[in-house]
Amino acid sequence: MPDTLFYDGNCPICNKEVARLRQLADKDLALCDIFQAEQYTLPDTDTLLRQLHLQTADGRMLTGVEANVAAWRHTQWAFLFSWMEWPLIHTITEMVYSRWARWRYRRLYGDQYREPTDAV
Repeated sequence: MPDTLFYDGNCPICNKEVARLRQLADKDLALCDIFQAEQYTLPDTDTLLRQLHLQTADGRMLTGVEANVAAWRHTQWAFLFSWMEWPLIHTITEMVYSRWARWRYRRLYGDQYREPTDAV
């Protein structure tokens, strides 16, 4: 079973990156629009929309920057993303990604989905 990246098929930015991954990734990365993922056992749609998710072949669920880096490891360009997981830089990239993900969610969905009670 391959690693599976779950992405928001309604997001133009997400679709652009997934199109690149589709062209560049090896056969061990599956790409799945969360709105067409009925066959998977996943968190609810709202949770999936808030950040990128990747399920590894061994069943672990990665999110955010970690999911993005894991997806790009399936390409020859992995070295361009691996720095995002270096200890000090990882804290910063997670912060930046978290802000971007919240902005993207609000921009695309506003109040359509529930707001988490522990929103930052």
